[in-house]
Amino acid sequence: MLRPFVAYLRVYEPLLALGDPPDERLRAAVAAAKLSRTDAGAREQAMWLKSQVAAPRRLLPAELADGRPAPSLLTDVLVLDAADVPGGKAEHGPFVCPLELRARSAAALVTFLGDAHPALKNVVLDEGGFTQETIRGRTKSAMADLSTSAAHTLSTTWTVPLPWFVLVEPDERKLVLGNGRDDPRRELSWRATLADAQHRAREAGELLEQTFGDSGPGRVLFETRRWLDNFDADSVVELDYGGLVQLFADPVLEADNTADEVHDILDALRSGNVEELAELFSDLREFWGDVAARERAN
Repeated sequence: MLRPFVAYLRVYEPLLALGDPPDERLRAAVAAAKLSRTDAGAREQAMWLKSQVAAPRRLLPAELADGRPAPSLLTDVLVLDAADVPGGKAEHGPFVCPLELRARSAAALVTFLGDAHPALKNVVLDEGGFTQETIRGRTKSAMADLSTSAAHTLSTTWTVPLPWFVLVEPDERKLVLGNGRDDPRRELSWRATLADAQHRAREAGELLEQTFGDSGPGRVLFETRRWLDNFDADSVVELDYGGLVQLFADPVLEADNTADEVHDILDALRSGNVEELAELFSDLREFWGDVAARERAN
């Protein structure tokens, strides 16, 4: 079964950062660690489909008919061992990333209603049978699910924002090919301590701001830095290709050096090497342009 073509930037916090003491249901879910990172996208997809076929239809996934959060709020979690993180400290583990699907969906819905053309927005409201007042109230309630002022997961479909690679070092890469593209074990990810990710983001952010101002990639990195500031100092950051690994044959996935090239771009900016900069940008545009072409084809 195909996984959704979604990539993720996640923050895993120490368990005690999610409550001291943590809720017993959360503690039990962390101990069981039933949800794997390769299952996360499929779990989110299943929860969304379930919300649409329920009677009455749910406004948001992972919520009950009366709008309260479903029990999965505390049990849908990804768990990471300190041994799986370069520089991770055992005394800070286990590290936990709640899926927070209801709150993340609420944030996406608010963004859609704010940006969508009025005609499209009205069609969606009429089809769902919800008023804008109801939606505002329910989404505000859903955002209260978050243990901090931000969700632990950012996601994108069909691509990975290049500024995300600033947060990790190329040698922090973890590659598992498995037996073919559809193997659930297939993975390409990077993990770093939050402190390292924040340091790299600050350095690169200053360089990008000096070069490009506060727009483009510098703006994306600035927003990412602000997001990281919401979490416990002993947290872990994970950049995960998620379901995108299904798009690439083994040799292509093995040879993917996007992280290296993003760091080479930063080095070229520091040294003023315009020719190398142009070549690197061209290579990245070609690689990720092929992925974008597949999205258009679908």
